[in-house]
Amino acid sequence: MILFHQSRIGYTLFLSAITKSNSFAISPRYLAPVQFANSLAMTTSASTSANPSLDPHKFLENVLGPESLEWVESQNSACLSKFGEPTQTEDYKRLLAIMDSKDKIPSVAQIGSPSDGYYYNFWQDDKHVQGIWRKTTLESYRTNSPEWQTVLDLDALEAPTTDTASTWVWHGSTLLEEGPGESKWDRALIALSPGGSDADTTREFDLVKEKFIDEEDGGFAMPTAAKTSIAYRSREEVLVGTDFEGDGSSMTDSGYPRVIKSWKRGTPIEDAKIIFEGEKSDVSVGQYSYFDRDGMCHEFQYRSLTFYTTKYWYRTLSSEQIVTSPSDEEATPFIPIPIPEDAEISTFGSDAMITLRSDWTPPGSDTLYQAGALISAPMNDVMNDQWTSVTCLFQPTPTKSLQSTTTTKDYVILSVLEDVRTALEVWKCGETTGNWKLMPAEENAVTVGESLRFGNVNRDSAVDNRVFLWRDGYLIPDTLELCDAGSLAVTEPLKAKPAMFAAEDLCVDQHFCNSKDGTKIPYFVMRKKDIVLDGTNPTLLDAYGGFEISMLPGYAAGVGAAWLEKGGVKVIANIRGGGEYGPAWHQAALKSKRNKCFEDMEAVAQDLIDRKITSSEKLACIGGSNGGLMVGNLITRPIASKLFGAAVCQVPLLDMKEYSHLLAGASWMAEYGNPDIPEEWAFLRHFSPYHMLRHDNLGLAEEGVESTVKNPDWVCPKVLFTTSTRDDRVHPGHARKMVRSLLEEAQPLGKAPEVHYWENVEGGHGGAADNKQRAHMWALTYSMLKQTLGLKE
Repeated sequence: MILFHQSRIGYTLFLSAITKSNSFAISPRYLAPVQFANSLAMTTSASTSANPSLDPHKFLENVLGPESLEWVESQNSACLSKFGEPTQTEDYKRLLAIMDSKDKIPSVAQIGSPSDGYYYNFWQDDKHVQGIWRKTTLESYRTNSPEWQTVLDLDALEAPTTDTASTWVWHGSTLLEEGPGESKWDRALIALSPGGSDADTTREFDLVKEKFIDEEDGGFAMPTAAKTSIAYRSREEVLVGTDFEGDGSSMTDSGYPRVIKSWKRGTPIEDAKIIFEGEKSDVSVGQYSYFDRDGMCHEFQYRSLTFYTTKYWYRTLSSEQIVTSPSDEEATPFIPIPIPEDAEISTFGSDAMITLRSDWTPPGSDTLYQAGALISAPMNDVMNDQWTSVTCLFQPTPTKSLQSTTTTKDYVILSVLEDVRTALEVWKCGETTGNWKLMPAEENAVTVGESLRFGNVNRDSAVDNRVFLWRDGYLIPDTLELCDAGSLAVTEPLKAKPAMFAAEDLCVDQHFCNSKDGTKIPYFVMRKKDIVLDGTNPTLLDAYGGFEISMLPGYAAGVGAAWLEKGGVKVIANIRGGGEYGPAWHQAALKSKRNKCFEDMEAVAQDLIDRKITSSEKLACIGGSNGGLMVGNLITRPIASKLFGAAVCQVPLLDMKEYSHLLAGASWMAEYGNPDIPEEWAFLRHFSPYHMLRHDNLGLAEEGVESTVKNPDWVCPKVLFTTSTRDDRVHPGHARKMVRSLLEEAQPLGKAPEVHYWENVEGGHGGAADNKQRAHMWALTYSMLKQTLGLKE
């Protein structure tokens, strides 16, 4: 079973902690389509709310406009003049060596039969800057020097010609699955992004001949970069959503697919047939199918009404039907699935697996299942709205939440968080539908500051019970083990990454503090063991606080080498808005309650100062994307701005009046609110850093509001903003406008002593397209932090 679907599209996921080989988490590749050139040209053409005369910085929303790029160039030059060329620093050399290290553990996944399928890996280093897709055998992988065969070399491809892009960025592969015993595993759809944008190209690839299949030979190809969703339905058919007409009519208001078509092999995409449509107001629309453990083909349609609510339709098909009856000709009707709109559904054989985001008592049942619960019931019963055979696989508690689920042929492994520490629960599927058995599992699986996670050995999770077990921690290098889901305590060690920084004199603590409303907030502290608690330790506080995304322990090689070894302190705060305690923890900071995550950060910062770990002048905050919105609030709020001496704001949202009209912003209104509804703008206004800066702190004119300085004592901490020209998820105009306002409107008043800006011309939402760009950005970041907080080399 290879799943294509994920209804909660569009994560603004950019975690500023350098974990997992110093890379950033990238959103799923089925993010919806919009032509990149069009998205870059879009400033606020969809918006009628802004008065340009009141926003002199609005021209910077024209991403590729000559005046905008000239401003960017001048700011980049000024930034390097202040902090020096990053490539000449020891940090850059060290970080690049870590990122390019041959000692990293290559993450692999098998394609094909468990007995003889190859193990594939995507790899980047100094010789493979853009990267190679390569394969080996399990026997070879077990050795210290595996024999790799290159399948696709991105550096050997003709360079892209899209705007500022000059390199290709790997966005993954989608496999052709044809059912148990039928799959040949000889075809894949390869997604490559020009410059790292979410927009990518798609070409069909022959896994046997190891070459692209030309369109003339019947290969599927979408050579123009776009945010396209595309996946196989059968060997002769793909399901595709994109901006078919080029005018946005087949897209939602959020810029994601509204129309899904059936595209037959050997035909032009113009001949593809519409099979499903949603509403313009939807976030996205999709259809997907897959084979499950019993050989039955499940097929779903969905409309994502908001980021967190979805309507599903379902039908079952035989393997013969999926091959012989294209989607536009199949007569079996789709039936609505009777589950809450904020629930998510998948399958395990003939059973449905339903994850709840709100409390729910099913029809005809006396049992209340709490938000965050995972329940299972026979799919036939679910479709008939019968709930007498429900098995609750997980029920949350105030301190325990379900973090992730890994399925194999016979087992479901639940990774559970209890006060941000991982525990395991394992269920085995019985011989009959709806029959589940709870298996013994290791208690207290990890200690403070450590983590474990699972990955399927085979890309088809249903073929066997083997799983990869990864262990690491903030100070503990990754190890990889092979085991059976039925006996997780018995493992075969496969790989171990050597230490990338000296951690012998370092330790990790977990503390809790009370937020303004009394809620207990956990946070981790990485530090020297012999630290002197005198308030003089340069400290970097990191958090995310949104989209139910958890900040979990992971080997922080870059942090260790560039910061911890030098005596810096790194703090990870598990604030509300994240997923550390399940849906309720996330929902506690939604929309009008967004202030809770900022109050949580203020509480953690104050606790660090009270413990004398650091002091305001030695404390910096850092965050990206939604975390950049958090940092933007911290540097403009009257309390928080006094708690921090410095800040790093990465690929941020900052103008919350315009965010929903810029790129993918409309898809996040379920998280933040709709600024075009007066009642919602009323609370959005209170966490829009751009407005807090210009109107509350500087007293500049605001449309329809009397001008007054609400925070006369406000002074901005010393701050570095970083973004990417090719970020087609969070518009670079957010950071550009904020910086120009700070420089031209706040700095002359003595309100912004130091404001710095760096914009990479490539990189997409991750901020960098390859290891050299990543090392450059982080070396620059650490130079700023060290100079500002006084951390000596």
